[in-house]
Amino acid sequence: MKRALATFADYVMLTKPGISLMVLVSTLAGYFIAARGVLEFAPVFDLLFGTFLTAAAANSLNMLMEADTDRLMKRTAGRPLPTGRMNGSAVAAFGGVCFVAGAAWLALRVNFLTAGLAVATVATYLLIYTPLKRRSSLSTIAGAIPGALPPLMGWAAAAGTLTFDAWVLFAIQFFWQLPHFLAISWNLREDYTRAGFPLLAVTDPDGGSTARQIVFQSQALLVVSLIPAVAGKFDIIYFSAALALGIGFLVLGIQFAMSPSRGSARRVFFASVLYLPCLLALLAGKAVL
Repeated sequence: MKRALATFADYVMLTKPGISLMVLVSTLAGYFIAARGVLEFAPVFDLLFGTFLTAAAANSLNMLMEADTDRLMKRTAGRPLPTGRMNGSAVAAFGGVCFVAGAAWLALRVNFLTAGLAVATVATYLLIYTPLKRRSSLSTIAGAIPGALPPLMGWAAAAGTLTFDAWVLFAIQFFWQLPHFLAISWNLREDYTRAGFPLLAVTDPDGGSTARQIVFQSQALLVVSLIPAVAGKFDIIYFSAALALGIGFLVLGIQFAMSPSRGSARRVFFASVLYLPCLLALLAGKAVL
């Protein structure tokens, strides 16, 4: 029994539960906003189940591709592959089955547009972001693309098409990820250095370039977050709340720029974790009203 539970826990670890949960939340947010608050159990279940399978595929196959570097980093050395608790064949089979099952489920139970976006998410994550991570700091930008596609999947599932508002949601998620990950990578730069990943935090020891990017991307996020308030009928409530959130986030980015440290980076990270669900809640409320 203990062995079975340990094996199950390893398979769960392969899915990267925290990342998968974030994918599901942003997918559901896209659906909710496009459907203007109308949620039906069966369509939502089909969307989230298929999305989870494709997210599990991307995450597990990413672990397979990065098993050698995971062994070198403290935060990833305990994963199933680096420790030898699982072999590559098992992980490849798990990821492959999840990918085929998830894409097929979305195509047959939701629609082909949603399934296509799911396939694009997995493809850009594994074929562009993962290999580029070993070569260039531009991998952070590349990785923000698959990270911003889940809201489009939710939107496509509800509306069957992608409108201007859907792409605004994509832009919000895209620009949010950049300061979020830059803050994480700054505090984990020793780990990334050991693994040989040339991320900006690794190649920028004094934090100047990292800080400039955090501030710039936070400014871009602030701008795109205000588009829903000015596109069409002006919404003063959403505008004021989104402006306050964006300025608060930007201020923390400026504080990091003035004094790059683990503490200031940690504040940017925690602010980013709070910022996105708050903004999505505002967008959901705007959509309902």
